[in-house]
Amino acid sequence: MRDKTYFISDLHLGASYIADPREHEARVVAFLRSIAPDAERLFLLGDILDFWWEYRTVVPRGFTRFFGALAELADAGVEITWFKGNHDIWLFDYLPNEIGLKVHDGAMITELDGARFFMEHGDGVGRLPWTFRKLRGLFRCRLAQRLFASIHPRWTIGFAHGWSSHSRKSGGYVPLENAGDSLVEFASGYNATHSPRVDYFVFGHQHVLLQRPLPEGGEVVILGDWISKFTYAVWDKKCLKTHVFDAKN
Repeated sequence: MRDKTYFISDLHLGASYIADPREHEARVVAFLRSIAPDAERLFLLGDILDFWWEYRTVVPRGFTRFFGALAELADAGVEITWFKGNHDIWLFDYLPNEIGLKVHDGAMITELDGARFFMEHGDGVGRLPWTFRKLRGLFRCRLAQRLFASIHPRWTIGFAHGWSSHSRKSGGYVPLENAGDSLVEFASGYNATHSPRVDYFVFGHQHVLLQRPLPEGGEVVILGDWISKFTYAVWDKKCLKTHVFDAKN
């Protein structure tokens, strides 16, 4: 019976700092196949790929088994929504046309089975360094995208992976001791000033696993990552719970 909604983020497939890319992809594929019997919906909350750029007639190599597993779910009737993250911003029409999924940019407020959800990758809400805000705006600038697309892929793809690796080694955009704080503050402030209130805020981006009730009502869930945590969340029409995926089971 297809009655569950799954949430996952920050897989970073294709990242140069992943020790065994094939094993990493295989674990993700095993997860997708494990949810096939009961999944009604799947929300991919961004940074699913460490880098992705679609040229007009060319797409990057790799991810064949991952895309195949997504296609199997879509063909079986699972509703798949892929949120753009700060690493996979440049999703355009290839995956929607080939797989049948939906691509979403920014926040989404929606009702699922009677509960109100606020979903966003996590890089567009809360307190963000001004340098990150500037980069986020630049990456979404149409002119900048056209200029980037005019450069040969042999340069752009290597540059993007190098940038990602450097960012990872330097600790990313959020100090570990503060990870999650800005998103919890945002959610708390949102429910204090909006009606109807949100039951569940679901984010990725910050690579921490967190589920916390809010004083104003509702809960915040940050989904962790698939670099070291292998975590996800499940909505069963009654409650939202986080889990760790064990590929052996």
